[in-house]
Amino acid sequence: MKTLSENRAFGGVQGTYSHASLACRCDMTFGLFLPAGAERGPVPVLWYLSGLTCTHENAMVKAGAQKWAAEAGVALVFPDTSPRGAGVADDPAYDLGQGAGFYVNATETPWAAHFRMWDYVTDELPRVLFNAFPVAEDRQSITGHSMGGHGALTVAMSLPGRFRSVSAFAPIAHPAASDWGRRQFTAYLGPDEAKWAAHDATLLMRRRGFDGPILIDQGTQDANLDLLKPEALAEAMMARRQNGTIRMHKGYDHSYFFVASFMEDHMAFHAQALYD
Repeated sequence: MKTLSENRAFGGVQGTYSHASLACRCDMTFGLFLPAGAERGPVPVLWYLSGLTCTHENAMVKAGAQKWAAEAGVALVFPDTSPRGAGVADDPAYDLGQGAGFYVNATETPWAAHFRMWDYVTDELPRVLFNAFPVAEDRQSITGHSMGGHGALTVAMSLPGRFRSVSAFAPIAHPAASDWGRRQFTAYLGPDEAKWAAHDATLLMRRRGFDGPILIDQGTQDANLDLLKPEALAEAMMARRQNGTIRMHKGYDHSYFFVASFMEDHMAFHAQALYD
């Protein structure tokens, strides 16, 4: 593992690191914020999964999470959104290929060789993290924005017992019924829609739900509402009697200004679960 940068921030350290990934067969980069308490021993950790076109850096510099994480004594992990490099398959469109891994293990050509983001964020990167840094494996929560909100919800529901809480900012909530999902799932997983269900938060909610609290924030002026389909997830949560909250915020859009506006709420939500 290489240390690319380390900067003092809010009494802790914001670092950027790279390592050779066996899952993705390329070098992968991630950000990690460690609060001051990590100098004394392992601290709880919140995973932040980013959205389409993002790298590890977007949320790291735009979401405003470090201040609240420092106050809560929680580490933050910012994985990249896809494999990258000259030998990695790509597509001219912004919503497929590099920067658009959708947190799945691709099975179709040409994506299958590198696009194994499910294995990367659920297995390989956690092992790298827990072996190298003072973070507590038994105190994890997860959040994300847009495509990353889709990833956070599907990962949390698929790995019961691992995460104490899950939240999302404007998640792609029903990708199997959306153009932000159907095209990508066809490319990565093939045309058999039965294979898509494991990566659709609404379908997972209907089938199994989450064994903890959920917080979802959505802006009413989000230009992507028809693609995100928050109403489908809300209906599934109600039908399941899921412990959770979905909030619609008047006038807010899909940008990081929206994410930063409610980051304090999400940090407090996760801190309560992580220290309970």
